[in-house]
Amino acid sequence: MKAPWRPDWILALRWLIGALLVWAALGKLANPQEFFTLLLAYRLPLPAGLVKVAAVVLPWLELLCGLLLLAGFRVQAALAWALVLFLVFTACTAQAWVRGLHIACGCLDLRLLGIRPGGGVAGFFESAGFAFGRAAALAVAAFFLLARSARHAAPANPES
Repeated sequence: MKAPWRPDWILALRWLIGALLVWAALGKLANPQEFFTLLLAYRLPLPAGLVKVAAVVLPWLELLCGLLLLAGFRVQAALAWALVLFLVFTACTAQAWVRGLHIACGCLDLRLLGIRPGGGVAGFFESAGFAFGRAAALAVAAFFLLARSARHAAPANPES
């Protein structure tokens, strides 16, 4: 039996991931052209048209996943998509970091925290190395929550 004052860290982790996804989406949706420009800076071997589609679709997918995780609705589906997003973000930031690209990752709008773009603090949080670590940690967290929810959703005594 859980003490009533003890926080549910699984729920808190799900909410944290959901809130980060919503935060990431809102900044990108507010400035889609800026997000497109940031994606081009990754120099991915993709046609510009496909990058433009990604710049439009990704923020909406982030927003949907984040809201579903916050609401506790279709959690497994939202976690599965979040995991895919975090794995893609991890791969993209890793290649930028390895190639030594000095980019602003475009992940989170730090102005909401009062951090101005271009400064030392913003430069660290927007760097490819930090963005890689953050995306990898979020991928691990999403995988953990997804595996845990799948395990708890499985029938206790499956019979055919």
